[in-house]
Amino acid sequence: MPEGHTLHRLARDLDAAFAGTTPSVTSPQGKFTAGAALLDGREFVHAMSWGKHLFAEFTADAWLHVHLGLIGTFTIDRHAYVGEMPVVGQVRLRLATDEHTGDLRGPNLCAVITPDQVEAVMGRLGPDPLRPDPDPELGWRKITRSNRSIAELLMDQGVLAGVGNVYRSEVLFRQRVHPLREGRRIKRSTWDAIWLDLVELMPLGVATGKIVTVAEQVAQVQADLAAGEVDPLEERTSYVYRRAGEPCRACGSRIRTQVVAGRNLFWCGNCQRRS
Repeated sequence: MPEGHTLHRLARDLDAAFAGTTPSVTSPQGKFTAGAALLDGREFVHAMSWGKHLFAEFTADAWLHVHLGLIGTFTIDRHAYVGEMPVVGQVRLRLATDEHTGDLRGPNLCAVITPDQVEAVMGRLGPDPLRPDPDPELGWRKITRSNRSIAELLMDQGVLAGVGNVYRSEVLFRQRVHPLREGRRIKRSTWDAIWLDLVELMPLGVATGKIVTVAEQVAQVQADLAAGEVDPLEERTSYVYRRAGEPCRACGSRIRTQVVAGRNLFWCGNCQRRS
């Protein structure tokens, strides 16, 4: 499932392609015909995301709400030829202008909602490290009262929005936190360190389109961005994610794995002892 950086990057790209235009809105697949008709002919105002939820505002208080789920994609293409872009696959929603075509395929959710409903969805979500005004205190209050493991809590979008399986595994390793420790046993200083690490790492994912967590690659990307460059890092590596049975990069112990919150968690039992 795409993590929060992917949705923030998508919102940015949708704005670049469609903000200020009045795109044709259709449903080639036919499953969103009524919703598309509500948006067709309205100006695209702007797009934004909160965690794994994407919102696009159109004029007259109409909002497109999308959750990609496990298999959803939202591609944006420039027209390389004259004429309509051919439909490839099951396109639930299409946004089209003379210059760009945005195709949404396989989303878990695609709906037209009101401003009040947008507020209601956002009100159920935890703080998002990528938003300009997050409040980590909201996440901490839920963590410190919970008997669930910190690994499960980090995947709960009502506690912390935008973090998925890769970021939780990698950040818990970076901060040396045992993933199965109960939330109520996590120290405030540990939560602060986790939060600040996400605030540092997730924007790199927005910039590169990939999750970057290994120290050497983090430093490289930060240096590139400071120089006005973006390195796609095709050989991105990880500390623990998808490395079950392999030696820990720090101590050599075998990386462990266990299903937590429906996804395979990865960690080093020797390095990750912090509470």
